[in-house]
Amino acid sequence: MLPQVIIIGRPNVGKSTLFNRLVGKKLALVDDQPGVTRDRRFGDADLLGLKFTIVDTAGWEDLDPETLPGRMRQQTEASLIGADVALFVIDARAGVTPLDEEIARYLRSSRIPIVLMANKAEGRAGDPGLYDAFALGFGEPVAFSAEHGQGLADLFEVLRPHIEGASEDDDDDAGPPPEGAEEEEEFDPESVLKLAIVGRPNAGKSTLINKLLGENRLLTGPEAGITRDSIAIDWQWFDPASDAYRPVRLIDTAGMRKKAQVVEKLEKLSVADARRAIDFAEVVVLLLDATRGLEHQDLKIASLVLEEGRALMIAINKWDVAEDPSALFNGVRAALDEGLAQVRGVPLLAVSARTGKGLDQMLTAAFDIRAAWSKRVPTSALNRWFDDALAANPPPAPGGKRIKLRYITQARTRPPSFVMFGTRLDQLPESYRRYLVNGIRRELGFDAVPIRLTLRSPTNPFAKK
Repeated sequence: MLPQVIIIGRPNVGKSTLFNRLVGKKLALVDDQPGVTRDRRFGDADLLGLKFTIVDTAGWEDLDPETLPGRMRQQTEASLIGADVALFVIDARAGVTPLDEEIARYLRSSRIPIVLMANKAEGRAGDPGLYDAFALGFGEPVAFSAEHGQGLADLFEVLRPHIEGASEDDDDDAGPPPEGAEEEEEFDPESVLKLAIVGRPNAGKSTLINKLLGENRLLTGPEAGITRDSIAIDWQWFDPASDAYRPVRLIDTAGMRKKAQVVEKLEKLSVADARRAIDFAEVVVLLLDATRGLEHQDLKIASLVLEEGRALMIAINKWDVAEDPSALFNGVRAALDEGLAQVRGVPLLAVSARTGKGLDQMLTAAFDIRAAWSKRVPTSALNRWFDDALAANPPPAPGGKRIKLRYITQARTRPPSFVMFGTRLDQLPESYRRYLVNGIRRELGFDAVPIRLTLRSPTNPFAKK
């Protein structure tokens, strides 16, 4: 494991901008208003060849622990456990504030090495804040500009002894390298399952992930819309069927409301981040609220997932407080079959994030549907099915002219995509195309995963150009 560096500071001092600068990507949401970050976000940083894990945290506020900012502070305090060094960030232009002094007192009581960073120090406007920072008792502050990338070399020099020392301590226990960006071309059923949890606000997405992890890793509460960033967490799930641990990357996302209701810039950024999380995932669990049932917005989210070609599952949460659960389940099943006609039979499960009911079944189904989503059918077997399908139900002959379907091949997996060759395919009715897609799904073991079918006719060399 790489050494871990935590970013700590009061709201709006530029912690997320610093995080994005160090990971080299705009992973964390950034906005002018304070309190954008609420959950811890991890990233792989490479600072001039110095490699470590960087952790963005919520802004530190001095409020009651029962309030949302108070719970955010508890998450920040928890992030210090196991850290190798903390970057204490202040705003050089604002100078040292009473809240900065309170944070400094707390950090001095910890045993973690502290690197004081004066952010927004570009130009001369930050000079007074730089001089004030000496009074915090952490030595000379690093003058930095996360927005413009100034001060990277100074930060490297200050961090290097802490990072290299931590790396030497971990050498004996070094495990396999972390998963890279490149994936194997051939599907490995034991590879990391990328599982995103999506849904409307307050459906219980973060609570469900916390229950799986067995810890309060994500911020939760009665307030709707707590989650803003999409947070990815690597985890090992113990599979009772195989009596072994299987790797999972859980992705928590912001609640997705109706487009007309999303007017604030920050919520638009959160929804866009959730959409990117769907693109990154292999399997997406759409979480419903049993106390509200299936709503039109749920169907829109489900359609978005299928349009992106991801394997979809539906889980009805809060099953422990559902009224007339049998009628609810049957009603949701019927509504899904009608509203998602393009993919009938999407897995539907009843779960409870509070009690843990159905979570193992949900993970088992997720691995199974990913296997179907990643399946490749040999061309010979595919065309045997194709011939049988044409014999059982020949294509129509519009206007008395026969549509010739010659053969089919699987172009790719994840999602399964097929190319069918023939003539006059522009006249093939959509109903016959659905017949073929449903046959592929039913007869070739693709279950309820999205199928792509492209029609291709040979080019007529005598056609006028």
